[in-house]
Amino acid sequence: MPNPYTDRPDVTFWKRSVAIDPAAVDPVVAAKFTITPRDRIATAGSCFAQHIARTLVRQGFGYLVTEAGPEDRGYGLYPARFGNLYSVRQLLQLFRRAYALFEPLDEAWTRPDGALVDPFRPQVEPAGFADIAALRADRATHLTAVRRMFETCDVFVFTLGLTEAWVSGVDGAVFPLAPGVVASPQHGDIGFHNFGVAEMVADFQAFLADLRLVNPSVRVILTVSPVPLIATFEDRHALVATAYSKAVLRVVAEEVSRADPAVAYFPSYEIITGHHTGYRFFAPDLRSVTPQGVDRVMALFARHYLDAAAPVAPRVAAAPRPVVNTDTQNAELAALYAVVCDEEAIEG
Repeated sequence: MPNPYTDRPDVTFWKRSVAIDPAAVDPVVAAKFTITPRDRIATAGSCFAQHIARTLVRQGFGYLVTEAGPEDRGYGLYPARFGNLYSVRQLLQLFRRAYALFEPLDEAWTRPDGALVDPFRPQVEPAGFADIAALRADRATHLTAVRRMFETCDVFVFTLGLTEAWVSGVDGAVFPLAPGVVASPQHGDIGFHNFGVAEMVADFQAFLADLRLVNPSVRVILTVSPVPLIATFEDRHALVATAYSKAVLRVVAEEVSRADPAVAYFPSYEIITGHHTGYRFFAPDLRSVTPQGVDRVMALFARHYLDAAAPVAPRVAAAPRPVVNTDTQNAELAALYAVVCDEEAIEG
């Protein structure tokens, strides 16, 4: 009886596809579809998703912006000013809030300085809101922009980031930060929840069904953030909690993408954390992804998903600059690749 693995391609063997020159490792075998400059692309998810948006803009692709404004007030990180969507439930909730299918009890939380914040995007307004009328007006404008994003995007890229979340016991609303980290609610019925595979698969399939009611032809790319948890609320080691979280998110992405021909999976997580990297794509804190790691992820994303015939815009800060000193260069590089993460507020 012949060995059934004899004629399998090199990419299916560890020795031939992983235990090789690290620069040659490319875990993307085939893209389900490609993106052209004519496509309107929207991104959402955890902090790592912000890198995808910047790459699309740099390379001349049609990054969709439906809510514009100054960067220091949370505009420009994503198509609309919704901030980081760490969980699938947050994404589903955003859609349903935008279309008045869900109206949470929590309208505003209060900061220690007395300013109000939107509990579903608690850090988009640095000074907070002076009163509930200002918050409601901004939210109405924002949700209009969210509807435009969902209805007009051709490609939607979502980066799964966390399984741990804080959920209201009153109506099931889910929040990006725990009460007390930035602001406090008017009630205390909000508890910790760690989402499992079945819950998140069901949530994402429900989101897809809703999205296709308003945008039937949309294509979706799922990816998993390689960034570890900044902290866990469970009584276990942060390393174990991170391993669980990423394993669950990876399974969710696999189950959803395998079942749907219009949903693709892109392996950001494997590119950064794979054995072949030897942790060289992580900064000394073993959590932050280095600029070199981001560039590697986005180079492979561009190779497989961006149409090769697309015009290439000049890269940001690509022009040669005089060397001043290493500290200055590192600071400039860090600023170029910096992302805004709500969860960093956990550490104070």
